[in-house]
Amino acid sequence: MPEKQAAVKEIKAIIGKKLPQKAYVRSFGCQLNVSDGEKIKGLLKEIGYEFTENENEADLIILNTCAVRENAEDRVFGIVGSMKKLKELKNDLIIGISGCMTAQEHIAEKIRKSYPQVDFVLGTSAINSLPGLLLDCLKGSRFSCDINEYADFSEAAPQVRESTFKASVPIMFGCNNFCTYCIVPYVRGRERSRKAEDIVNEVKQLAADGYKEIMLLGQNVNSYGNDMEGSVSFPQLLRMINDIEGDFVIRFMSSHPKDASKELMDAILECEKVAKHLHLPVQSGSNKILADMNRRYTVEKYLEIVDYLRERDPLFSFTTDLIVGFPNESDEDFAATIELIKRVKYDNIYSFIYSKRTGTKAAEIDDRTPEEVKSRRMRELLEAQREISTEYYKRFIGRKMRVLVDDTSKKREGYVTGKSNEFIIVEFPGDSTLIGRFVDVEITEARNWAVIGKIID
Repeated sequence: MPEKQAAVKEIKAIIGKKLPQKAYVRSFGCQLNVSDGEKIKGLLKEIGYEFTENENEADLIILNTCAVRENAEDRVFGIVGSMKKLKELKNDLIIGISGCMTAQEHIAEKIRKSYPQVDFVLGTSAINSLPGLLLDCLKGSRFSCDINEYADFSEAAPQVRESTFKASVPIMFGCNNFCTYCIVPYVRGRERSRKAEDIVNEVKQLAADGYKEIMLLGQNVNSYGNDMEGSVSFPQLLRMINDIEGDFVIRFMSSHPKDASKELMDAILECEKVAKHLHLPVQSGSNKILADMNRRYTVEKYLEIVDYLRERDPLFSFTTDLIVGFPNESDEDFAATIELIKRVKYDNIYSFIYSKRTGTKAAEIDDRTPEEVKSRRMRELLEAQREISTEYYKRFIGRKMRVLVDDTSKKREGYVTGKSNEFIIVEFPGDSTLIGRFVDVEITEARNWAVIGKIID
């Protein structure tokens, strides 16, 4: 990319006269966004920027945004509005907006017209355009913008990773599913898979660098390779990564139930490095609501996946996403969701009250369900899941769990916390020297949010 390298060289010459220059980069939303933020930081480091966690110290501010919910956009606009004062205090401050919000043309135009303190806008697949946009700003451009869709996936972009032992690796971008509540296909584009050899090479380097957790990312990882003729499938990719030398655990998200094949489930069960956990968003326990959401599977099909894995591994862990109060969800529809979580026995759920998203099909539905009913259902769902987790976590008592230690415990002094192979939160006595290491823990107690144990010598 000669244009990018030329821009980097020219920026270095400009800011080199006034070093150090500090950048404040803040990412909102999902792990794909966090990964994009790491690439943005990588480019800025290559240019010569240092980083700060204090926006008041920054010479460059980049907000890497999320567009899944409208209130997320409103929050960013509120932050951008407050930065007008920063700009007035520091005339040469550069402010940029990147991420899913900016992929919407009307949002990019709104920023240009209504927020003069913003100097540039960068689309989700245009990260390699950052040096060029930044150079325009340094040369006095009023507003620069690139929200075009590119197919190079920023393969050449360096990264500044947030963790020294956990790494996210995007394997594909975009989505073809068009669930009626979701804006992602409109802001991330159609599915585009990375080459398997590039992914494998990246993981090899991460393993060689000592990373202990590799999280493979995509809007629907199960669709990996469908857009490339002769490409390997996602189950084949899992097996290729599993064969890489090193001591690490492989995780992935998110999976779509309609594409969860027997081949995938066998790969999960048979690959020793692949975590025995599946985050499988179901969204609702009602076939009617699933059809209204355009999810393209039934509850019965979903349960076939659960039963296949649990029959072969009774300890297998499931987590899920659930939407409460989808337009015109009836009491019967909600009762079906409660019945489903009791049947599956999820280890954890990520639940949300439906939020209207302009630009999606669901936003056009006349919703007659009162907000207080949705709130009551959410409370009932969380209470039911709390009882399930408390009881179902007991299956681990007396067993050994392999845990990757994340941090010291925020709940009790003298304890550390981490995730097991099954993606269960485990707390046990220990200190910060264990962070980033695998340890074996015997489980002695089950809570509704975690299990408690002790290190096995």
